[in-house]
Order: sequence, then structure tokens, then C-alpha cells
Amino acid sequence: MSIIAKINQEQMKPKTAEFKVGDSVRVHTIVKEGEKERVQIFTGIVIGRKGTLINETFTVRRISYGEGVERVFPVHSPRIAKVEVETVGTARRAKLNYLRQRKGKSAMAVREKASAA
Repeated sequence: MSIIAKINQEQMKPKTAEFKVGDSVRVHTIVKEGEKERVQIFTGIVIGRKGTLINETFTVRRISYGEGVERVFPVHSPRIAKVEVETVGTARRAKLNYLRQRKGKSAMAVREKASAA
């Protein structure tokens, strides 16, 4: 194993949440303010994933006060406490960039996965 691969393996989180494009997620990020640390939650829809291994990132979009807000998170960042999946959605494409042009409720409209019950 090369030195770079070994360092990358050490930096990766052992267990990450299973989510995909189209899912509604809550990302718990650790925010440091002076000496104190607190957890801030960013809730939205995953509109894309890219990269592999240590370089993997995902983009979360939400509507805040009528304005679309997107944030890109590294999957293996030490600043991410956890990722919770709220609802599982079905997406028929890898990137949901078309949500950027939509307004109102349709901007967050992704089909929920039908349960097999």
C-alpha cells in the first residue's frame, strides 16, 4: 500500500450514513465558536454526489426564507457529526440540478419511495 493510500485510509470515517440523491437529510455539523463547540443542523434534499473515497462530497439544497441555499459537505469530514435520512426519495438521475430553476413547493418536490407494506 502506498503512503498516500495509507494516509487516506486513516482519514476516512469507518461508518458513514447510507443515503443517495433525492433523499431528504439532516446534516449535523460541528460549529466552533471561540472555545465552545455546538451542533448545527442543515436540513434539505441531496441534489448530487461526486468524488470517491476521501474526496467524496455531497450537495444539500433547501429553501430558506424564499431563497434557495445549497451547501457542499465532504462525506468524511471530521466536522460532520452525523447524517440522518428523513425521507427516502426516488431520483431517476444522478444530479438534481433542475430543482434550482423551480419555485415554491415544487422546488423541493422529489418522489418519496413507495414502501413495500
